[in-house]
Amino acid sequence: MKAIRQALVQCLEAAGGGGIPLPTATPSVSVVNSLLDMGTLDEEVFLSHLASRLGLGWVAMPVPDAADAPELKRLLPARVALKHRLLPLRLDGEPEDEDRKLVISTFDPLDLIARQSVAREVDAPVRFEVAPRKRLLNALRDFYGVGADTFEEILKGREVDGVDLEMRDEANIIDESDEEASVVKFVNQIIREALEQHATDIHVEPMEDKLRMRYRIDGRLREVPVPENIKQLQQSVIARLKVMAKLDIAERRLPQDGRINLQIAGQLIDVRVATIPSVEGESISLRLLGQEKFNLDRLQVETDLRAEVEGLLKKPNGIVLVTGPTGSGKSTTLYTFLSQLNTEHRRIVTIEDPVENKLPGVVQIAVRPEIDLTFAAGLRSILRGDPNVVMIGEMRDLETAEIAIRAALTGHLVFSTLHTNNAIGGINRLIDMGVEPFLVASSVRAFFAQRLVRVLCPLCRQEEPNAAEKLRELHYTGPINGPVYRAKEGGCEGCRATGYKGRMALYELVRVTPAMGELITHKASSQTLLQQAVKDGYRPMREYGVRKILLGNTTIEEVLSVTVAESEQ
Repeated sequence: MKAIRQALVQCLEAAGGGGIPLPTATPSVSVVNSLLDMGTLDEEVFLSHLASRLGLGWVAMPVPDAADAPELKRLLPARVALKHRLLPLRLDGEPEDEDRKLVISTFDPLDLIARQSVAREVDAPVRFEVAPRKRLLNALRDFYGVGADTFEEILKGREVDGVDLEMRDEANIIDESDEEASVVKFVNQIIREALEQHATDIHVEPMEDKLRMRYRIDGRLREVPVPENIKQLQQSVIARLKVMAKLDIAERRLPQDGRINLQIAGQLIDVRVATIPSVEGESISLRLLGQEKFNLDRLQVETDLRAEVEGLLKKPNGIVLVTGPTGSGKSTTLYTFLSQLNTEHRRIVTIEDPVENKLPGVVQIAVRPEIDLTFAAGLRSILRGDPNVVMIGEMRDLETAEIAIRAALTGHLVFSTLHTNNAIGGINRLIDMGVEPFLVASSVRAFFAQRLVRVLCPLCRQEEPNAAEKLRELHYTGPINGPVYRAKEGGCEGCRATGYKGRMALYELVRVTPAMGELITHKASSQTLLQQAVKDGYRPMREYGVRKILLGNTTIEEVLSVTVAESEQ
């Protein structure tokens, strides 16, 4: 024991942790884990030195041998591997050799309980190697799949009289509870994992030979590694989600919508659930909505544009329309505007489909078409309730637009959204709905368009060697005063191998000035409207995108993917 403590001290010194006192080891406290949790050590240096001092092998990138994968999972079950955080890497020796040695990677070679569990469970000679903790944990999840330990226990406890799991009534399965695991726990693990990865959506999609699960992270779908035989739990998982959302588990022919309210680690999560019947079974989508705090700083609006936005929020009446495609962050922007206006002196009422976030002090109404509570019907009632500010989730039809315009002309400040490709397009969209051009000109204050781009991972971004040439694709030929970055191929641990971490919005604002209003009234072309907007101070979204590129926030490819040149509008 004394020799081990001496080895730990020397490894700490090598990793820049000289002087850190060693925790006292107990059966429930891992010395290595405690030291790594401090976050002050160079993990790889510390663990590689520890492996050397203990005479163990070091593996910088723990990746199980694909050819041995089935046998590795058989020898080291998921419940043991995930509990003790051990990753089987390969089988050493010839395939016909009965004494092939199982090589297992660990980040804590001093964990005697883990070694004892392996000795009891594994019917083969074992050799341990040491690997970095973060990489090992990521590889462990990818190898066994999310919730694999729970999945094993469910299957073990639910084979009754040889009857296949899918043939049993899922309601009974939901009510069952195993001693160590259940479908409830498995579903919770899927949701918890999604929240840890900052996913916005979870998609459960039945396929012919498997049940696919995908998370949407930073706007991109990523398939989640799940246990190989997860198809056996398809009906149980789907039924559990429907029960949580208070949906009819017997109805599989029609789409259904519901909500789940969760509290995880003190955080309130609102989950919108939608089911879609498909030929392979019901597909379920979950939209994860945290209880966010909304403020203009969070929108990261450029200083000059922010001054214009704050000016619009001070107007006593008129309509402000936020435009963009589905998933471009329009709701977040609207909630931010309302939060800025939310004081004891203003009455704010919204009608939404559905209510995505609850704002304290704001009266929020959810659309319910089945009882004829539509946007138009709800808006009429709202205007009889003496509001100062009104928010309409979306202007979908002429009736809603006309009531909103009437509200703006009678002294209300109105916010809503439109699905258009750019800010100028909002003008034509309203006219195409049937709104008279002179009403658009007299009631609308501004069109605020936005798109989301992914943010570069600050830990692994790389300098773009052909920056000037690529920036010309964005029609930018100005000065480049610093490095322009691109995403690293393969990324790093911090961004889960994507090269990006998080998203930010790009904006453009078209104000309806008197000159612009005159052109709208006379049905001027989009190009004429655009020229007037430029005279009024309009800056296209692509220009703001270039600013973010030059600041090192995002890449040329991201801006190109969501913006268009003025000549293409």
